[in-house]
Amino acid sequence: MPGDARAHGYVDSPASRQAQCAQGLVACGEIKYEPQSVEGPKGLRSCSGGVGRFAELDDDSKGWRVQNVGRTVTFSWKFTAQHRTQNWEYYIGGTRVGMVEGNNQPPSQSASHTIDLGGFTGRQKLLAIWNIGDTANAFYSCLDLNISGDGGPTTPPATTTNPPTTNPPATTTHQHTTTPPTTEPPVTTTPPPVTTTTRPAPAGEWKVQAQYAIGDVVTYQGSRYRCRQAHTVHDPNWTPPATPALWERL
Repeated sequence: MPGDARAHGYVDSPASRQAQCAQGLVACGEIKYEPQSVEGPKGLRSCSGGVGRFAELDDDSKGWRVQNVGRTVTFSWKFTAQHRTQNWEYYIGGTRVGMVEGNNQPPSQSASHTIDLGGFTGRQKLLAIWNIGDTANAFYSCLDLNISGDGGPTTPPATTTNPPTTNPPATTTHQHTTTPPTTEPPVTTTPPPVTTTTRPAPAGEWKVQAQYAIGDVVTYQGSRYRCRQAHTVHDPNWTPPATPALWERL
């Protein structure tokens, strides 16, 4: 999705997937040159932010390095330029484990948030989201973690990838504002298939501010489209023809 070229950022410690690409730890495509550019509409739950050329970030089998961490982890963001911030959110599966308010102020060149992951153990994929305050977009970073009680150095990934398991959420702590974790329905973080038949979708015209799930079918200017990424239409410019990452023409 196109965004404000002045505003970019990603999690560089512990090393996010795009940070590992930039450091040459994992063989990647274009993302290794611009790890700060994983930008898409707010409300997504994918590592690539719905950007097709960064789709390899959604590939859980790619060999991402798993990092050993303790129950409490400090996540550090690197910004190549500052932008007014709504908030930062942290998710494991469908559970929001942390949220830090941005108060609609631009951050400095870096920001660190300490988040309690005590409700989870073992191999987990964490999604960190930087929600921009004065646009409808957000920046996305995924991290592969092995959560234990003591932390430790970064280790290579296991030879097999197991799906994350979700335990009851724990109280969230961080350096700024703490909010209790909230649970949302889990959403897949891999690109949905575009050739298989999905569930029947409600009929009707595409609308701004509407919420769409994967498989929903709408009409726009006489053509029918199927939803490829669950999202909420925050911007009237996100029409189906203009957002192929979100809609497939039927």
